[in-house]
Amino acid sequence: MLNALEVITTVVVGVMVGVEFSVAFVMNRILDALPEDSGQLGHAHGGRMLGAVMPVWYIGSLVLVGIWAVAGWHHNGTGLVVTAGALLILSVVMSVLLLVPINNRNRTWTPDNRPADWKQQLNRWERFHYVRVAVIIAAFALLVAALA
Repeated sequence: MLNALEVITTVVVGVMVGVEFSVAFVMNRILDALPEDSGQLGHAHGGRMLGAVMPVWYIGSLVLVGIWAVAGWHHNGTGLVVTAGALLILSVVMSVLLLVPINNRNRTWTPDNRPADWKQQLNRWERFHYVRVAVIIAAFALLVAALA
């Protein structure tokens, strides 16, 4: 049973990392290259769509890691799992304090109501997002190492 939990947790966190990596290094580049207001509209739509899904994914991942840490407390690799959990907590705190406020504004913007500094706000979001991606990649790497 613990083996199944370990694999499921690693896959869930790994797919989350893949989505966030793709947002950072693929989707944002595509949206930024679109003509006129299309990119900003795409960012707003992505903010609405992923803003609804990602909180569940982040918290769900954290819960799975917590269950793994408790269930495997006396097994090898538990320290790695606990450290991965701490990094996931950091990513949630970063999200709530730094990224979500910008995303909540961005997802309501249209070409008619966006603020003058909308590009700077999106750039700030992207910088925070790069750090968050690094944090969750590190968490994922620790979970993979704990499996070994």
